[in-house]
Amino acid sequence: MTAPSTFGLSREARNLHFLLTNLVEEVPGVQSVAVVSSDGLLLLSSDAERNAEAREAREEKPSGPRGSSADLATVVSGIGSLTLGAAKLMEFGATKHTMIAMEDGSLFVMSISDGSLLGVHGSADCDMSVVAYHMALFVGRAGHVLTPELRSELRQSLENDPTGGAR
Repeated sequence: MTAPSTFGLSREARNLHFLLTNLVEEVPGVQSVAVVSSDGLLLLSSDAERNAEAREAREEKPSGPRGSSADLATVVSGIGSLTLGAAKLMEFGATKHTMIAMEDGSLFVMSISDGSLLGVHGSADCDMSVVAYHMALFVGRAGHVLTPELRSELRQSLENDPTGGAR
């Protein structure tokens, strides 16, 4: 992973970038990670160098997201919405986490706070319990600082950085 530029960001935003980088680098089998706001917008991604590509693809052909971080954010948002609806329909309370095991990989979605979600795309051979444990650590550390102001700052930094945060 290319370390994202955190120059000019608040201490809380830099800490979230640090936590995300650690999640990707320390957990075997994690391929990409996205933090998505309750309205489905990408706030933070492990795939910062692809954010610029995704933005360019949307501008050239605005038919949908392109690039792994944008794709992951879209899928995470959709799964979050689906599980929220299912939980309400079944009256089982809020959804805490969702895991989807596929033939060639895994997808994990975990609630952070205030509707924000953490999504992780893992390889087929990742240890699902290790990924889930580290996601829970991230959520525990990030949940209390992911305020509306910080979400706005993260979203603004993605929109304003022409390189998508890549160095």
